[in-house]
Amino acid sequence: MAPVAALRSGSASGSGTAVANNSDGKALLQTVTVGNSTNICWQETMVSRGDKEVLLGQRGCVLWFTGLSGSGKSTVACTLEHLLHERGHLTSLLDGDNIRHGLNKDLGFSAADRTENIRRIGEVAILFKDTGAVTMTSFISPYRADREMVRQRCQPGEFLEVFMNIPLEVCEARDPKGLYKKARAGLIKNFTGIDDPYEAPLAPELVIDCYDDEGQPRSPLAMAQQILHTLEDQGYLRDPTIPTLAAAKALQRKHSDGVLDFAEL
Repeated sequence: MAPVAALRSGSASGSGTAVANNSDGKALLQTVTVGNSTNICWQETMVSRGDKEVLLGQRGCVLWFTGLSGSGKSTVACTLEHLLHERGHLTSLLDGDNIRHGLNKDLGFSAADRTENIRRIGEVAILFKDTGAVTMTSFISPYRADREMVRQRCQPGEFLEVFMNIPLEVCEARDPKGLYKKARAGLIKNFTGIDDPYEAPLAPELVIDCYDDEGQPRSPLAMAQQILHTLEDQGYLRDPTIPTLAAAKALQRKHSDGVLDFAEL
């Protein structure tokens, strides 16, 4: 079977070209221009995202952790990943510092570089999400417009903004990397919360507070469990028996050539 390539609806903006036939009389694929990339077309695959989600028994999504430095984004994300892994779910965790060791090591901390940092990691997170993975990103991502940019690249319900609502004074008291001390001393410029703004989410899907109802500090485990329960309640983590049942039905519809029909899963 020849591969099928087509422009995915809404995946690109720019001019498109459609030529009816080539010299052999065969229809040509539609190509488009996206940014500085010309003559490209979207390559569809034979295994859909839905097929992968059935296999995994979960719905792919992006959990976008945002908050000040020292708010616990990475700690809670790591704790949540461990909880999900223990339950047999596929995850991917993208951490701000780790990404700057490789993919984004060419970027600094100017407003423009921060926006590009989020744009790149947003695209990576979407790729992982589309494999069916529960994808967690841990980035300060201080600007609302940048976070909204990633949200708009996702389908409704696929992007969950997780606001680490930890006060500046708590984050500064923790100061695990000593960055606040350096920023106060003028050794770090454009530091979020000190001389660069943090724009808190206006309507996040999840708000993780520092203290419980009795005014006691919450543990990273309690925070991670709050997110886990939300994922369970909203159907991102399906009953593990569902993929097995779906696979059994697919086997009943097996083609004579041995290829499974996933169209009705």
